[in-house]
Parts: sequence; structure tokens; C-alpha cells
Amino acid sequence: MSAVELTFTVNGRPRVVEIDPAETLLGVLRDRLGLTGTKEGCNEGECGACTVLVDGLPVDSCIYAAAATAGRRVETAEGLTHDGLGRELQAAFVAAGGVQCGFCTPGFITTLVAVLREDDKPSEEDVRTALAGNICRCTGYSQILDAVAATISGRNER
Repeated sequence: MSAVELTFTVNGRPRVVEIDPAETLLGVLRDRLGLTGTKEGCNEGECGACTVLVDGLPVDSCIYAAAATAGRRVETAEGLTHDGLGRELQAAFVAAGGVQCGFCTPGFITTLVAVLREDDKPSEEDVRTALAGNICRCTGYSQILDAVAATISGRNER
């Protein structure tokens, strides 16, 4: 297949890259743009390590066609470190012990940013439902839920 030009916005910056039409968004982000905060886990859309936001919605970038992002806005873990909510979640994960090996953390935080942008006071059940596509093999999830609760509490105290 011949290369096609992809024009999209990544972390607030307009980007233009030549891609193979069959390339995944994960491959373009990591290999072409050097954004390695998005992790490559299962390559089947099951683990959530590769979660990014496309127009504000979480997607598994390992199975998402890069070409489908033409003209769209993509946010990665790196971009969310400049977002107040992303920074708050990161700090809460560290404080609550929600980070152990750290491999899954970018996907969790990216998913949670989307959740908390949509609803600043989600129930624990809503959070659990939203995180169903994210797998962590280290924490047992309770520390992650504690981090979310602390973030919600901190944001609602303001």
C-alpha cells in the first residue's frame, strides 16, 4: 500500500505524518512521534495500557486505525501531564500507592481524565465500569480507586 498523509492534532499541536493506511494509532504515536507514554500491552484492545483520548473519548490505540484520526484531536499521557486534572490524578496515584510497576498507569489516568471531565462526581460504580477495560496486575485496584476518590474530593473542595 502506498503511504497517505495524516493531519491531526496531538496534545494540542497540529501534526502531519506519512503513514501506511493499515498503521495503528499506537504505532504512529510511539514510533513516528516518539510519544512512548502510551504503552504497548496486549495488542488486542483488552488491557487498556494503550488508552488515548480521541476527541475526548478513550480508545484502545493498539486496535484503532491511525487514519481514523484525520482532522481529530488526540491526547496522550504526555499531553495530560500539562492538564490540571491529569497532574492531580498522577499525584493522587502516587500518594495512594496506585502506582507500582507503572506500566498500566498512563492508560488508567487517560481513561480517568475522560471520566472526570464528563462527570466531576462519578460514583464508585461508574468509575469501576469506566475502568473495566484497564488491567493492572500489581495494585489490586483498591489503591487506584482511592486515588480517584482523593482526586474527586480535592476537586470538589475547591
